[in-house]
Amino acid sequence: MAMDFEKYAMKGNEFLNRLATNLGNEDRDHAARIVRSTFRVLRNHVTLEESFQLLSQLPMALKGIYVDGWKLSDHRKIKTIDDLVTEIIQEEGNAAWRDFNSKEEIIDAVRAVIDTLKSYVSSGEINQFLGTLPRQLQDLFQSSPIE
Repeated sequence: MAMDFEKYAMKGNEFLNRLATNLGNEDRDHAARIVRSTFRVLRNHVTLEESFQLLSQLPMALKGIYVDGWKLSDHRKIKTIDDLVTEIIQEEGNAAWRDFNSKEEIIDAVRAVIDTLKSYVSSGEINQFLGTLPRQLQDLFQSSPIE
């Protein structure tokens, strides 16, 4: 089976374009930073099994973003929305102040990533993935409008 890297890149670019639209702008660099920080934070708070199940459905380019720099020993439990926001800011580093003006913008950005994933991953898998998070976060992200 031949590897079609152009196809993988095309799917990755398609995802970033959709995410940029869902974020309400056309800045693909911003969208890339958001998806990277969101993946890095969420993967540390879901079970390894759920991460692998999600990975099995992601386009190849997104798989690379998801696993980039992943240390399995980083697994921990997030408890509140504020914990999530704090971790996103830490992942973003100095870019956080360029990308976000408020806690609500961070929550909306994570929601946009999850909403965009719904075009690539089955709803059952998204629900299982989010189901490993605390109820407060599940309610926040499972009620996202984009299907």
